[in-house]
Amino acid sequence: MKLTIKHQESYSRLELLLRTLFGWLYMALPHGFILMFLGIWSAILTFVSFWVVLFTGRYPQSMYEFQVGYMRWGLRLRARLMNLSDGYPGFGISVQDENVSFDMPYPEKLSRALLLLRLLFGWIYVGIPHGFMLFFRAIATWVVMFVAWFVVLITGEYPASLHEFVTGMLRWGTRVNAYLLFMTDDYPPFTGKEVE
Repeated sequence: MKLTIKHQESYSRLELLLRTLFGWLYMALPHGFILMFLGIWSAILTFVSFWVVLFTGRYPQSMYEFQVGYMRWGLRLRARLMNLSDGYPGFGISVQDENVSFDMPYPEKLSRALLLLRLLFGWIYVGIPHGFMLFFRAIATWVVMFVAWFVVLITGEYPASLHEFVTGMLRWGTRVNAYLLFMTDDYPPFTGKEVE
């Protein structure tokens, strides 16, 4: 999995203020409304895919591509709402974004044993340790976003280290979601850094 959110040389103070005051109205509401229905479809596809993987060892490619597109759309939106990127996120699961890039290679084969293990015990060996770590990482992320907001407002620049920290939160959470949604057999690492 590869998630990259471009660190811009400069950020718009006007867009920062507009997103802060009205982002929920012109960005979160329209995108969230559509993503809510796509989320229902995503849950149905996850259920169907579970059974297909259980019997065949393969995730149906068209369903996998939908799930990746759905995740990509959500990441585009979150990158804007978390002030990591300027601009308005495009609508659609196949839309490409110059600032937010998310790729997840299609797995040719998935382990049926791991599939059952995740179903029965994923909340223990994934949910508890990652959930614990992500809880504290989320608190730190909110503090970093608060500080970065003022830095961008005053200087028009988002410090690269803070940008990478917030991006790392999205990256880590996305890896955990992909693993729990049976899309990969690679156990998510306890880091927000890009890994090979």
